[in-house]
Amino acid sequence: MSTPARKRLMRDFKRLQQDPPAGVSGAPHENNIMLWNAVIFGPDDTPWDGGTFKLTLQFSEEYPNKPPTVRFVSRMFHPNIYADGSICLDILQNQWSPIYDVAAILTSIQSLLCDPNPNSPANSEAARLFSENKREYNRRVREVVEQSWTAD
Repeated sequence: MSTPARKRLMRDFKRLQQDPPAGVSGAPHENNIMLWNAVIFGPDDTPWDGGTFKLTLQFSEEYPNKPPTVRFVSRMFHPNIYADGSICLDILQNQWSPIYDVAAILTSIQSLLCDPNPNSPANSEAARLFSENKREYNRRVREVVEQSWTAD
């Protein structure tokens, strides 16, 4: 059954394969185009460098008019990521637009890693450390980076 959402997701997937953005990758589950697995690599020369962070994207039939539900599967320590892995990011909420595709979502999340918004904290401890004690914040980020190598 091919709905507009599914057609769009096929197009997003094709574009992601043909022109993959640096540091992100994603693909639908083999039997469910509405559920994707993705990986974001920590950007070079940042505390996130070397990390491989897994996410899931759950799309509805209203995509691209409604954003997917995106969650980190990997444990994260970040001002804008909740304990359950959900992400506080404007384009996944009130700033969503149908022009965003999977590549744009993943690259936006990747840039959020290095450029958090401590004024809209999902993790208040991470936000506090980011603002008040960068060294300790970076140390905690390095911990989740190292965990990302061994976590399933």
